[in-house]
Amino acid sequence: MNLRPVLAGMLLATLSAVGCTQGTTDVAGGGNSASGGASGGDYVLAAEPADAKGVAEARESAQDGDDVTVVGRIGGDHEPFIDGAAAFTIVDPKLQPCPAEEGCPTPWDYCCDLNLLKDNKAVVKVVNEQGQLVNSDARELLGVEELSTVTVQGKAQRDDAGNLTILATGIHVK
Repeated sequence: MNLRPVLAGMLLATLSAVGCTQGTTDVAGGGNSASGGASGGDYVLAAEPADAKGVAEARESAQDGDDVTVVGRIGGDHEPFIDGAAAFTIVDPKLQPCPAEEGCPTPWDYCCDLNLLKDNKAVVKVVNEQGQLVNSDARELLGVEELSTVTVQGKAQRDDAGNLTILATGIHVK
């Protein structure tokens, strides 16, 4: 079963639930900006928050609107980032990426553990003070890439299928 269309649909539904900003508004400062971006310093945490839960534990326990601190590794899809938006997927750190030395060109997609992904994956959306998705690429904003380990602070958002999205206000990159 190809999960890519299902995962893409989940991510699009999640993104539309909060609403993306369009145009050239600088979402961090509220003014206009030619790039429409924000400063990563507005969202990057210098110190790692304590008491972070893995993605699987957060998926089990977090209720809609709860404050959460979740640790995970960026991945879970062939393309875990949303171009032009501060949004990406994370996977519970207990799962191991597919071995690159065994010829896997995209170890971050966890294709070797597809059956485990559903219960060990969450969407992260970096949001501004108004709760709007930051319209800067997460890779540039946060200095992250596939398989970066991040600890995310924010609010849990649940959909009807039980999927977890974290509306992140702070991220620590290991």
